Amino acid sequence: MKKQIMVCVTQQKSCENLIREGFELIEDNNDELFVIHVVKNDWRYFSEMKESDALEYLFDISKHYNAELIIKKSNQIEETLAEFIEDNNISKVVMGESFENEKQQNMINRLKKKNKAPIEWNIVKRK
Repeated sequence: MKKQIMVCVTQQKSCENLIREGFELIEDNNDELFVIHVVKNDWRYFSEMKESDALEYLFDISKHYNAELIIKKSNQIEETLAEFIEDNNISKVVMGESFENEKQQNMINRLKKKNKAPIEWNIVKRK
């Protein structure tokens, strides 16, 4: 059965670790890997890097791992990710460990609440 794997990345260069983790979940040539970055409408795509360099970096890393890169702007980040999960029949989600201690501030918890489908969650610990 075809698996749809979604890797959520942020503006950090460490996103390659997340993409590699998603790539390692591929079990079959039919499986698909999506790398998605959602940024609020008023924000820059990548706060720490020059925009063109950051996009090129993310595109190159995604291409290296045979992943489709999706970049979206939205003020409703969790809703946008949950919609992508539903629309693309995502079965596995890879996210980096949250820096937030409070559950309501934790993006992973908020996305899990928005998501309706049964999904395997792969949370990558900080090194």
